[in-house]
Order: sequence, then structure tokens, then C-alpha cells
Amino acid sequence: MPSPHDRYSSDVLTPGWQQANKITSRPVPVERGLVIEDATTGFCGAIIRYENGIVVLEDRHTKRRSFPLGPGFLIDGKPVELTAPTRPRGGNEAPARTASGSVATPRAKAKVALPSRIYVEGRHDAELVEKVWGDDLRHVGVVVEYLGGIDDLTDIVADFGPVRGRRLGVLVDHLVPGSKESRIADQVLAGKHGAFVSVLGHPFIDIWQAVKPDRVGLTAWPDIPRGIDWKHGICDALGWPHADQADIATAWKTILGRVRNWDDLERPLLTVVEQLIDFVTTDHAIE
Repeated sequence: MPSPHDRYSSDVLTPGWQQANKITSRPVPVERGLVIEDATTGFCGAIIRYENGIVVLEDRHTKRRSFPLGPGFLIDGKPVELTAPTRPRGGNEAPARTASGSVATPRAKAKVALPSRIYVEGRHDAELVEKVWGDDLRHVGVVVEYLGGIDDLTDIVADFGPVRGRRLGVLVDHLVPGSKESRIADQVLAGKHGAFVSVLGHPFIDIWQAVKPDRVGLTAWPDIPRGIDWKHGICDALGWPHADQADIATAWKTILGRVRNWDDLERPLLTVVEQLIDFVTTDHAIE
């Protein structure tokens, strides 16, 4: 007869005995205002935003951090797994969403633009940000400005004069370690305005590559040999004209036209744009 203190209860071959005392996380849908704690870092705050599988928490000191959905959170010290918001009861219609995946808000009067700004390097980059995040940016009052290049970024930042409440976010094209762009970014962040500037970039050779290849009928973006202009090589692989800049512009319009929403973009771009929006709005209360 088994002992009442036997850790295996009755039979070690009984299915599921290993999980008998295992702590599991209960699923909890994301809800604005819900206070949760990240079990890894100890950061605790209320959910203020949810977009593209990422929740933004704000603590009592108004500091904000972003975390992906899933397990690894605590509510009242008990483990939970954050899941996507549930649909409202009483109907099958999902809430209307913007192209970025945010819940669309009712039409309201245009907001006065915040002093903070986001600069985007590259015309195509700026057009893609506008198409996917335009509604969100107008809702929070953030203006996006086109930046031709970052060679003069140090002077541009000095002219802008970032301070608390007037932050500057910069999205750089193809920002990779060891590049000229990364050295410029490091110089800016080490300067006197660095605390109120965020310079982020994506790893793609060109912003075209941030669009999922299946949107243009490819399984993957092809490797273009060195010495061949990347855009020209892509157009050639797709069988599109690329004799002059007008052809390249037409090719981009075709690609952009096939982007429906955030789900057509690669994760690295989604992450950095969301981080920049969070950074430039961190000093402002957003309804």
C-alpha cells in the first residue's frame, strides 16, 4: 500500500504524474490598463498599447517598455501568458484596425502636432511608414519628415535641439554594425542631445526587402551580385523594366501598392518603427 507521503502518489507509470505539481501559466487577454510584471526583468506597469503582437507597459514613473505577447508575465505574483485581445461578445465582427494593426479610434478632430518628430531616411522608406503607420501617427500627433541622408545628422540634431518633451527619432536605412551609418549614429547618441535622440535602423539592403517577398510573387528576395545596383537587379529578376529612374519609381509603386498592412512587412522593420513611436511619445499623455 503506498505511503500517504509518497511523491508519486500511486503509480509512477500513471500518465501525467510528472505534471501533477508543475506550475502553469493561465492565459490572460491583453486589456488596456491591466497591471502586469515581466518575470525576467521585474519591470511592472499598466498596458497602455497593443500593436503587432507587442504590448507597451508604463510604470508609475511613466517609464515605458515593450514586450512580445506570450508567457513570462506575472499578475499578483502568479504566472500568466498574455494573449491577443478577445473579440467583444454579442457579435462576430472584429474591431476595426489601422494598417499597423492598432485598434482604430473613432474619427476625431486633428490633433496639434507634438514637438517631437520622427525623421525617416529614404523617400521609399518614408512612403512605406506613412502607408502602414500614417493613421497611428496622426492619432498621436507625431509628424514624420523625410531625411535625404544621415551624413549631416550631427548638425541636423543640433539644429533640432532635442530635449525632454521634444524628442527626435531617426529611422536609418540599412543600419548595420561597423558601417559609416552606425558610426554617425554612435556619434549622435554620445553627444549632448543623445538622451533625447533614438537612432534605429533596419538590416535590409533596401526598404523594398522589408516587404515580404510573396507580395511580389517571390519565395525569397534574390541575392544580387556585387557591382550590380540592387534595385536594378531585383527588377531584372522580376522581369520588370529598369532602364532609368522612372522605371525604378514605377517598380516601387507596384511593390508599395501590394502592401496591405503590417502583416505584409518583416518583423525587424515593425519592431524599430514601434520603438521610435514609443520613444517620441514617452513624455506625452496619449489618449
